[in-house]
Amino acid sequence: MIKITLDTSVLYQALRSTRGASHQILQLIRQKKLTVALTVPVFLEYQAVLYRPETLRDLKLARGEVDAVLDLLLLNGELHAVSFLWRPNLTDADDDLFVECAFAGQSDFLITRNVRDFTSGELGPMPFVVTTTTDFYPQWRKDHE
Repeated sequence: MIKITLDTSVLYQALRSTRGASHQILQLIRQKKLTVALTVPVFLEYQAVLYRPETLRDLKLARGEVDAVLDLLLLNGELHAVSFLWRPNLTDADDDLFVECAFAGQSDFLITRNVRDFTSGELGPMPFVVTTTTDFYPQWRKDHE
């Protein structure tokens, strides 16, 4: 099974609109067609962003509805520990935790809405592909449906 790491922007967009690739990727996780890699820092980042009052207003969701989505990720995902001292040293240090998760979880893909964020800084060749939702989802459909 393909294992992915999701940038928070993908999860946010998946909850904002049911029409796009981000939402379809979330549905694939729900259907257990994809496995999502998680670490404690990544999960806490999801919570911090999605629980913001302005985020809840924008998404038109109650905190309990966000909890249900986070529970889905916990139930259908794999939790991994980051037990190495290496840091990706991306230009935006806030994105390092997603690279660490993808690396520790042996993800096949790190899915984001902005690939440029993950190709800056000192990040060299990695054992996973950094891709966008709009590139990943059609390719997944072509290969698996």
